[in-house]
Amino acid sequence: MAKPAADFKIYLITDRSQCGGLRLIDVVEDALKGGVTAVQLREKDLSSREFYELAYDMRKLTVKYDARLLINDRVDIAMAVDADGVHLGSNSMPVHRARRLLGPDRFIGFSCHNQVNAIMAQESGVDFITFGPVYYTPSKAVYGKPVGVDKLESVTNVLQIPVFALGGIKTENIPEVMAAGASGISLVSAVIASEDPRAEAEAMIAMLATNDSRES
Repeated sequence: MAKPAADFKIYLITDRSQCGGLRLIDVVEDALKGGVTAVQLREKDLSSREFYELAYDMRKLTVKYDARLLINDRVDIAMAVDADGVHLGSNSMPVHRARRLLGPDRFIGFSCHNQVNAIMAQESGVDFITFGPVYYTPSKAVYGKPVGVDKLESVTNVLQIPVFALGGIKTENIPEVMAAGASGISLVSAVIASEDPRAEAEAMIAMLATNDSRES
């Protein structure tokens, strides 16, 4: 059975350094309880064995909550834990090679920071992209100044695949990025670093639902 389109509105990216001393698995579970249905496991500093073991545990957790799990960069680990897909970037394995290994039924997401990159990602056959940083966020400062909402809108206008706004996303700016044509939001600290990840996830989902009702 072929995979559906990216069937989620919030794409949570992990960073255990922002968990305030709590276990990442527990923080993610709180977010899943709050309604998050897609998680990207992105812990680049771990050894292959450590990353595999964490991915294995995260796969069990996401299955429990009927949520998607994508693995950052590591196609081999995604396959080993039967994840729903991978998230790639400009320094990752080429998309066509990843697709050959993963087959047609798993997701491939891709990180984009400009329109040319986004168009090339779509042409390579990815299922969705993250685009940003839309707003300032310390973790994305290495990519330069925020791209802003106008560039987000220009990308959503030319792409046929889902675009997830990334970078500095908070509850209060959700209406702005959704009005720019984003299919959903992608975030790290707003949920992972929150004192109450479940409540924060619930608030964001409520805001997305309100936005959907206004558009319909």
